[in-house]
Amino acid sequence: MNGFDSLSWDDFRLIRAVTEAGTLPGAAERLGTAHSTVFRRLRAIEAALGCALFERNKNVLHPTSAGEEIAALAARMGEAVDAVALRLAGREPSPSGEVRVATNDSLLIHLLTPIFASFRAACPAVRLDIALGNSALNLSKRDADVAIRATDDPPPNLVGRKAARIAWALYARAGEAEEAAPRGWVTLSEAMGAMKVVRHVLAEAGPVGVGYRVDSVLGLAEAVEAGLGQGFLPCFVGDRRPALQRLGPPDARFATDLWLLTHADLRHVPRVRALLDHLAEAVARERPLIEGERG
Repeated sequence: MNGFDSLSWDDFRLIRAVTEAGTLPGAAERLGTAHSTVFRRLRAIEAALGCALFERNKNVLHPTSAGEEIAALAARMGEAVDAVALRLAGREPSPSGEVRVATNDSLLIHLLTPIFASFRAACPAVRLDIALGNSALNLSKRDADVAIRATDDPPPNLVGRKAARIAWALYARAGEAEEAAPRGWVTLSEAMGAMKVVRHVLAEAGPVGVGYRVDSVLGLAEAVEAGLGQGFLPCFVGDRRPALQRLGPPDARFATDLWLLTHADLRHVPRVRALLDHLAEAVARERPLIEGERG
């Protein structure tokens, strides 16, 4: 389009204002200038481009196809300029939209829910959709936007940060901890049989020493609390339950990293970045509990 390169930012702002207002007086009011100035500048812009940008229907101006394209471009440019201006002023655009978060039940109940509550208070325009499960969802296919996982081997296609080291220790129901032999063992099910802590319990208890297995850490904590047996639990779970008592210090062999993960394409999305930053700061405050330094 002839003359397009000669358009200034003020020209784009004028075209956007006329499109949104629909009249020259309305555009002049938005721009803080005179009606005659808007009329003169619009005529000069159309002359430079060699085409009409608006069609008049009585007192209302309707954009032509060329006018619609330039107005849409002006809107995108305006959003980008506003965002840069906010960053230069030390502020960020308020994040909004939905973030789908994948995690497991024990992290959600014993650690994350209060953190999510404080995040929502800080960023009320961001909606959280929580997906629970122990299997990793495929962030590449947008099963989730953020994954909060206990793992020493995060998927190579994801990016993020290691927030803490999750400590595990042996627990029994309070009152039974002083007994010479707490009642049997409880542990996680075969679905989690690859975990070092599960293999250790099976080796320690023998083929018939485990009387109860469950495929949930939260369910395992409930079993220990109910007196079904002693069992290894993450310290952030066991130490927050008054009905449980540690039988010893954390066992370093069973510790795992806590990762905050997202897809590389999403890490700079404001709502995702805001959530990850909030999580990192909040988890850092809970690190003594997570790493077994309490209790």
